[in-house]
Amino acid sequence: MLYGALEAGGTKMVCAVGDENGKILEQISIPTVSPEETIPRIIEWFKDKKIEALGIAAFGPIDLNRGSETYGSFTTTPKLKWANYNIVKAMKEALGVPVGFDTDVNGSLLGEITYGQAKGLTDAVYITIGTGIGGGIMSNGKLVHGMLHPELGHMKMVPYSGDTYKGHCPFHGTCLEGLAAGPAIEERFGKKAIELKDDMNVWDMEAYYIAQALVNIILVMSPQMIILGGGVMHQTQLFPLIRKKTAEMLNGYIKTSEIADMDHYIVPASLNDDQGIMGCIKLAIDEKALEA
Repeated sequence: MLYGALEAGGTKMVCAVGDENGKILEQISIPTVSPEETIPRIIEWFKDKKIEALGIAAFGPIDLNRGSETYGSFTTTPKLKWANYNIVKAMKEALGVPVGFDTDVNGSLLGEITYGQAKGLTDAVYITIGTGIGGGIMSNGKLVHGMLHPELGHMKMVPYSGDTYKGHCPFHGTCLEGLAAGPAIEERFGKKAIELKDDMNVWDMEAYYIAQALVNIILVMSPQMIILGGGVMHQTQLFPLIRKKTAEMLNGYIKTSEIADMDHYIVPASLNDDQGIMGCIKLAIDEKALEA
């Protein structure tokens, strides 16, 4: 069977067709402009692909409450052209197939849980650290939604010693995203992350903020694995720093086999940056089963 995948990002919409094993057979990228410009191009691409269902993992905030009148819509997104646009309804009406829907970060986590290194786990967290910071959570085998969906990037931070930066986030200032996302690094130091690769003071501060967030997540969610993706995490020198600082901040309070083996507990994404698309395929498979 063939399944459609739509990774709806703020910059581009990645469209793909894959099979039940998560194998990506065909893929294109369409710029994210406005619904009026972008959606017809997506529909045109999918309409002759003979897919059984479509999975969408989207930037947010989005309405994931199936009982809501606005289920399937973007809500208070800063991408104003997309606010209140119901992407699920549009794709369902145009393609006539079941449409699964979740956040982009939950989609990436689902890809890792289904086809990647987290396969077989029931409790895991995926965090993307790039232009923004977001996180997907699986707890007891289910993706976490709740009132809306987790916004891990906006937990407040205790500042790094000597860091007087007021934060890039217009809502919360010194939240994780405000202090540790790519734009915050660039604004604070006047250079892009890639240009700061050899400045260990930058990465010591970055690791401090990420580790602080991970400690909060470990103590609240108790995940079996934490996966870190996104452009900033291409700076692989961060991983040993983050692991070391996380252990230091936990200070021996949590004693498990996972914490004892940090190299296999806090890990990079494993699916060559295809975890989001592969998660979309799984969303499509699950939605097809749900409507059968």
